[in-house]
Amino acid sequence: MVLVNEDTAVRTVMDLLAIPGKSGEERLVADLVVDRLRAAGVPQKAISFDGANRKSRLGGQIGNLIVKLPGTAKGARRLLMAHLDTVPLCVGAQPVIRRGEIISKDPRTALGGDNRAGCAVVLNAAVRLLREKLPHPPLTLVWTVQEEVGLLGARYLSPSKIGRPRLCFNWDGGAPNMMVLGATGDEHLEIEVEGLASHAGAHPGDGISAVAIAGLAIADLQQNGWHGKIVKGKQQGTSNIGFVSGGAATNVVTDRLTLRAEARSHHARFRNRIIKAYEKAFERAAKSVKNSAGRCGRATVTTYHKYESFRMPQTDPSAQAAKAAIEAAGRPAFTRVIDGGLDANWMTAHGFPTVTLGCGQAGIHTVEETLNIEDFLQACRIALQLAVAID
Repeated sequence: MVLVNEDTAVRTVMDLLAIPGKSGEERLVADLVVDRLRAAGVPQKAISFDGANRKSRLGGQIGNLIVKLPGTAKGARRLLMAHLDTVPLCVGAQPVIRRGEIISKDPRTALGGDNRAGCAVVLNAAVRLLREKLPHPPLTLVWTVQEEVGLLGARYLSPSKIGRPRLCFNWDGGAPNMMVLGATGDEHLEIEVEGLASHAGAHPGDGISAVAIAGLAIADLQQNGWHGKIVKGKQQGTSNIGFVSGGAATNVVTDRLTLRAEARSHHARFRNRIIKAYEKAFERAAKSVKNSAGRCGRATVTTYHKYESFRMPQTDPSAQAAKAAIEAAGRPAFTRVIDGGLDANWMTAHGFPTVTLGCGQAGIHTVEETLNIEDFLQACRIALQLAVAID
């Protein structure tokens, strides 16, 4: 097992954690990564940004950061990656070390270990192997943007810029010896409910309440098992309505409501069944709410494909390489298939099956978030081992 400079690794992650950089605002984080790479000897011509932000519906300051290093020894090209962004709750984090863990000193913020720890793991591997002149195969290093808002950086990554890597590794949340070999797919639903406004006191019967339509539809979904955890025979998935907006005054029958929901499943056909259930529930509800003139409202459901599910076999070369690196670090390797999304979803869709490993983060996306230092250092050792290993 190759060794890491533990003090340098911890300083690196502390520096990254202190930088604000929510989704779409990753420039300062990328600047630090580039500065450390340049100081370690990476030529400017090896560093580039793609145009993912110009394709993203959110825009954003920068695209994905891509670094290509020629090999100093024979071997298949390897890709190491992590995402730059954090959730808004992490803005203002003040990282401090307490009892072997890094936490945010400000109790009102999350730490941002998801995923500044991953950024640091990949950066540390690159800097260490360059400064120590360790032999390594050709390497591609990628720091993606906008992962937390639907994997947009990985979705719009330019595959032609990464050099056809044969082995691919991603660092995100969780334990360093846990290999995520599969993840669910996700569909976004945008629901527009249209009613008819009227004076809620003087002429309530003239109106068609969009709120009533939405309420009936949601109750229908809940009662028939299409909201929350969904189990239909051998098929499983989840759905959630997480956003509702509309109305301006209590004395007006609400004529318009916007809802946003998601449908998740490891099976695309079952996700489509969930979407159909939503369409039917809102259609029934819209037809059932009528005003005194017999008019009814209407509801429109539009969908946006966020990412497809994937599942890698344990015999995949990347999985086998990750397992060997974990065991070389003195830990048993475990595998998981998760119900969340990862940059690996889109990397696999691009034709690059990717194993995701953790860095010791816990309680991510909450103010209780922590980063275990020993687990983080173990992740650094595993990443460096994967970067210098020769086929």
